[in-house]
Amino acid sequence: MFKCLKENKIFNYIYGSIKILISIMIFLYLFLLIFQRLSNNSSLFGYRVFQIASSSMSPDYEIGDVILVKEINISSLSIGDDITYLGEKNEMSNKIVTHRIIGFENDPVSNVEMIRTKGIANSEYDPLLSKDNVYGKVQCRLTIMTYLNKIIRNPFGFFFLIFCPFVVVIFLEVADTIVEFRSEREKKSED
Repeated sequence: MFKCLKENKIFNYIYGSIKILISIMIFLYLFLLIFQRLSNNSSLFGYRVFQIASSSMSPDYEIGDVILVKEINISSLSIGDDITYLGEKNEMSNKIVTHRIIGFENDPVSNVEMIRTKGIANSEYDPLLSKDNVYGKVQCRLTIMTYLNKIIRNPFGFFFLIFCPFVVVIFLEVADTIVEFRSEREKKSED
C-alpha cells in the first residue's frame, strides 16, 4: 500500500507541500518566539512582534492579535499613529502597551515634549509618555501569525491543525523509511 502511495505523483506533491509548509510555519513561529524571549524584546532588522493582551484597542486590534512594530524616528510620529511603548507610570509601569497617539504636551515639571496616548476603547487618557520609551509604530496586524497563535493556544485547534498533521508527517516518514529498507533488502536478496 505504501509503495503505491510512494509512486503516486499527486500524493508525493501534496505530501511534500504539506511537510514543507508545516515545517516553515513551526520554524518561523518558534524562531520569533525564542528570539523575542531571549533578546528581551530586541528588534530584528528594526522590527518587533507583539501580541495584543487587552481589548483597549478594539475594534482595530483584538485580544490575541499579533502586530508588527517598526522602529522609527520619533520626530516622525503624529496624532493618530498607533505606537507600542514601555509604560512608565501607575498601572502601566513596566508593561508593554499599544495605544493611539492623541496629542503631544509639554511636561510641566521637566518642560520636555511628551506623548499623550489612549486606547481606542478606553475612556481615560494614559499618563504622559516619554519619547524614550517608544518601541515603534505599528505597521500591520500579522494575520497568519494571529491565526496560528490562536490555533496553537486553543487545545482543539492545536490537536487537529498542528498535532495531527505533525503525526501524519512522522507516520509517513517512518512508512517511507520502512518501504525503502524493504526495497533495499529485496534488492540484496536478489543479488
